[in-house]
Amino acid sequence: MPTTPPGEPLGSGRRADVYAIDEEWVLRRDRDGWGDAAAEAAVMAHVRAHGYPVPRVRPSGSRTDLVMERLSGPTMLQACLAGTLEMAEAGSILARLLRDLHAVPALRATGPAVRILHLDLHPENVIITPDGPRVIDWSDAEEGDPGLDWAATAVVLAQAAVAGDSLSAPADTMLSALLESPSPLTRTALTEALRRRGANPTMGRTEVELLDAAAELILSRVQTG
Repeated sequence: MPTTPPGEPLGSGRRADVYAIDEEWVLRRDRDGWGDAAAEAAVMAHVRAHGYPVPRVRPSGSRTDLVMERLSGPTMLQACLAGTLEMAEAGSILARLLRDLHAVPALRATGPAVRILHLDLHPENVIITPDGPRVIDWSDAEEGDPGLDWAATAVVLAQAAVAGDSLSAPADTMLSALLESPSPLTRTALTEALRRRGANPTMGRTEVELLDAAAELILSRVQTG
């Protein structure tokens, strides 16, 4: 059961709501009992200890409540739309964040190819603070092949790029920048990322129908094994 009374609402996502606690901390509350806040906090504390840019976290005593540092700044997407961050630079930042994350040793698993994966690293999960980008929403994190993490980010961007709306051109530019540098993305990893995205219960039917076109776009931009 939640243990921290929510304060002023700050925002809502597909699966959770965020509330102010005070000037330093916020509460993210998962809806419908979804998620494991303690496990997520453990991953965040681990990568932060290795220098990765994530908010500080503190225990909440609840499976659904994550108490974390209150960040100042727009999301990466908001910064791009406001013209304070170039679309191509945003894609390059996402690539750097993925590379830096995969340099962090795994928390539990062993093996030279096993790393912590965010699996939802996209422009709305990066906050551009005065001290640089910070990565939020680690609810999908697990350990495994870094190629899957690259594929997951590419699928989110490609899905937006083929949607045919006002965000399509920016997403296409970000995708190109993301895939410009060498990455561990493979065809096998892409297939798995597409499967997971299609099975995501927060995806609407129209979004799922874009996945085939998204896959074609990714394959046209990168050579996969």
